[in-house]
Amino acid sequence: MRGAVAVASLSEVLFSYMRDANSASEFNRETLLALRADTPGCERVVHFNNAGCGLLATPVLESMLGHLRLEAEIGGYEASAARAEQVHGFYTELAALINCGPGNIAFATSATHAYSTALSAIPFESGDVILTTRNDFISNQIAFLSLRKRFGVRIVHAPDLPEGGVDVAAMAALMREHRPRLVSATHIPTNSGLVQPVAEIGAHCRELGLLYLVDACQSVGQYPVDVAEIGCDLLTATCRKFLRGPRGSGFLYVSDRVLDAGYEPLFIDMYGSRWVAQDRYQPLESAARFEDWEFPYASVLGCAEAVRYARRVGVEAISRRTPALAARLRERLTVIPGVRVLDHGPTLGALVTFEIKGWQAQPFKAAMDARGINSALSFRELAQFDFGDKDVDWCLRVSPHYYNTEDEVDQVASTVAELAGTAPA
Repeated sequence: MRGAVAVASLSEVLFSYMRDANSASEFNRETLLALRADTPGCERVVHFNNAGCGLLATPVLESMLGHLRLEAEIGGYEASAARAEQVHGFYTELAALINCGPGNIAFATSATHAYSTALSAIPFESGDVILTTRNDFISNQIAFLSLRKRFGVRIVHAPDLPEGGVDVAAMAALMREHRPRLVSATHIPTNSGLVQPVAEIGAHCRELGLLYLVDACQSVGQYPVDVAEIGCDLLTATCRKFLRGPRGSGFLYVSDRVLDAGYEPLFIDMYGSRWVAQDRYQPLESAARFEDWEFPYASVLGCAEAVRYARRVGVEAISRRTPALAARLRERLTVIPGVRVLDHGPTLGALVTFEIKGWQAQPFKAAMDARGINSALSFRELAQFDFGDKDVDWCLRVSPHYYNTEDEVDQVASTVAELAGTAPA
């Protein structure tokens, strides 16, 4: 009953403030209480690791448990058939979230799975150029290096501006110089609060007709993401972070242009294609050609509910609250002796990174854990360019979300201040 009551309360509160577009506080006390009542984890921890995994909301959890019970009662194949309409909701909800058609969405087991599947569809040849940034996600950078090793592609990194973030003008000049086979950018890197101008990059890609792949792993669910506005051909994301979906789930967006051009994954299977003759197969017309036969259907249903939940709360409202909470935390961390906040750039999101003198990585995180604060460590090997520029070997990453409170922000800052004053000798 607790979950049902929380959902009803949430609906009442949300519709109340949504009716008043000029409300002074979209996330007022009643709203936050409803959201937190709908988030069981809030009772146990101060969760500032949303850039790792957001806390599941009760409707997400119940949708997954309900499907697993159905699988146990009637069988896995039978359960997926019985829930076919709800499964389709995964595609319609995500399509509404990022402004595309349901047929442009493919389920993936992670953002990296989606990204590597997309890369496998591009027929790279020796000498082809991949143009990227110095802040692309580690797995993407490693994938580029692997393609260089296997196919002889060239990797070109666009420079950053002095104030942080990619130099779009310089990147556009590199596009004209190299005519890259692929342009790639990570919207929000995992290693800092930087928000990259992916739509500005996309405008140049469209002008030159270049293939454009965006990693939106940290931005979907935190900011409005509109694939038409970005101008990307491919976009990947997870569902476990700011969308607050389950682990082991993500998606790939594939544009009509890419589908019409016949791009398909290297290892297409019987779900994404039809074996029409002994020596011939036919890919599906939709992005389903990038999917495999086996699905974790409970996770798919959980993701659909998570996206529905985010849209109900309102992504525009979320995009104002989460950076504001992060800005409040940076402001408080900046004045703590021995602490250096590492985020810089024209626009900063809800990922806050900092180093602290006198502590080693694991003991410091363990001290935060012991005080009931969830966080994450980041190391130089995860961001060779960025951490090399900042001359740090490790940092702590804290990432609030809309259901966190200002009091929790202050609690995190106070805890860091306490630990900074008691650093091991």
